Amino acid sequence: MIDTVTAPGALPFAVQLKALTDVEGRYQPKLSGLRLIESSQDNGLRMTVRLRELEVKDLLSLTRFFGFSSETFSLAISLLDRFLSVMKIQPKHLSCVGMCCFYIAVKSSEEEKNVPLANDLIRISQNRFTVSDMMRMEKIIMEKLYWKVKAPTALRFLRLFHSHIQEQLDAESKTILSLERLEAQLKACHCSFTFSKIKPSLLAMALMSLEALDQHDPEHSDNISEALKGLQQQLNIRDGDLVCVQELVGKCLTEYAATRCSKPNRQRLRWVISGRTARQLKHSYYKITHLPTIPESAC
Repeated sequence: MIDTVTAPGALPFAVQLKALTDVEGRYQPKLSGLRLIESSQDNGLRMTVRLRELEVKDLLSLTRFFGFSSETFSLAISLLDRFLSVMKIQPKHLSCVGMCCFYIAVKSSEEEKNVPLANDLIRISQNRFTVSDMMRMEKIIMEKLYWKVKAPTALRFLRLFHSHIQEQLDAESKTILSLERLEAQLKACHCSFTFSKIKPSLLAMALMSLEALDQHDPEHSDNISEALKGLQQQLNIRDGDLVCVQELVGKCLTEYAATRCSKPNRQRLRWVISGRTARQLKHSYYKITHLPTIPESAC
C-alpha cells in the first residue's frame, strides 16, 4: 500500500485514492467484536466502551507529552480498535494492550531517533507491567492483526481530501478549511467509540463537509461545497450516510467543547514524576535545569 503524498511529484489523486479505498475494508475493526464491547456491562470483568475511551484519552495525552505526530495517534487507535474487535481482553490488560499499540505506531511513524525506550514509556505512563510484558503483548497483537500495521486511517484520507479540495479553490477560499483544525476535530472523534464502526473515508468526508457547512461566507462556501460534492460522488457515498455521520460528528464536537477535560490541542499536560525517574529519562523527554549556586558572602 502506498502512503499518501501531497508534495510536488506525488502520484495523481485518483491513484492515491484507489490505493487507499481498495484496502480500506481489510483494516476495519470487526463489527461483531465492536458490538460485543457495546453490549458489555461495566462490572470490571469485561471490556466496555467507557474503558476503551479512557484508554484512548490516555494515549492522546502520551502523544502530546512526547510531541508525536497525528499519524502516530491515529495509527495507534486503529491498531487498538482492530485488536479489541478480534480479542476478548480483561480490563486489567487494557493498559498493556493500549501501550503496545501505541508503541507499534510510534516505531512505524516516528523517526528512529525520536522513538523512546519501552521502559521510559512505562515510567511516564505510570503503568505496572514490565518491558517483558510489553514484548509478549506486542507479539500477540501483531500476530492477531497478521502483521498488518500501516492502515488507511481517517487521517490519511483527511489529508488527501484536503489537498485535493485545496487545489480546486482560489486563494481566499483556501483559508477556510484549516487542516490543523480538522485534525484536532478528528482527534476528538477518535476518543469516541462511536466512530470505530465508521469507515475512515466516510469519517474524513463528514468532517470536511461539516466544516464547510459551518462557514458563513456564501461565495467561498459554495465553491467548497461544489468541490466536496464531486469528491463524494467519486467515493460513492450516499447523501443519507453522509448526513448521518455529520450529525454524529457534530454531536461529538459539541460535547467535547462543553467539557474542560481532554480537549485535543488545548489541554496542557503536566506529569508529576520522581527525581529518580527524571534523572533516568532521556533529555529530550525531560530536562532538569541546574541553577548556579548563589554566593552567600556580601558583595
